[in-house]
Amino acid sequence: MNKILAGVIFGLILGAIDGATAWFTPEVRPAIAGIMVGSSIKGMIVGLLSGWFARRVQSTASGIVLGAALGLLFAFLVALMQHDHYLAIMLPGFVTGAIIGFLTQRTGMPVSAKARA
Repeated sequence: MNKILAGVIFGLILGAIDGATAWFTPEVRPAIAGIMVGSSIKGMIVGLLSGWFARRVQSTASGIVLGAALGLLFAFLVALMQHDHYLAIMLPGFVTGAIIGFLTQRTGMPVSAKARA
């Protein structure tokens, strides 16, 4: 499995878990399905971009920083639409992005020298 596919899969799974944490906010429980779908898509985008980065740069620290930054950016964009719950949206997005960045660096097959040429 290549790094991009690994990133998308990890992003999907971790995004769904991130969205499921909305259950702890009682006023958003009726919209939990939509939140989980949106968070899964957000995680897949972070995974795709982190996987692409991991194919070009083999640095775990850089992958974590990029994943965390992307997760925070997308979570901030979602929080802007809600006008509330900034910390509850952005903190899990930041942590999820960092985990995705780490996993894309540590899993998946790197690009061989022949494939780069």
